[in-house]
Amino acid sequence: MNRKKAKPTIQVNNKQVRVTRWDFAPGAETGWHVHEMDYVVVPLTEGILNAELPDGSTVENKLTVGASYARQAGVNHNIININNWSYSFIEIELK
Repeated sequence: MNRKKAKPTIQVNNKQVRVTRWDFAPGAETGWHVHEMDYVVVPLTEGILNAELPDGSTVENKLTVGASYARQAGVNHNIININNWSYSFIEIELK
């Protein structure tokens, strides 16, 4: 499927962290990627993002503004904004 790409904007990149704001148009995706570092996500918008996984399954993630979550390095997925509105979150990668 040919989707728009989400827009990453690096806000901080130093010895300790890389902070990226991700902005998704409706239907946009990150593209497949593997997280090389542990990370924290801070949602800026209410909504649902789907995570496509390597085994072909899809996980629906309901996200709430300010309700952060953390994952360990090695996560492999493609994130898709399935909302009819723009969606944004902050990703904090721990170096």
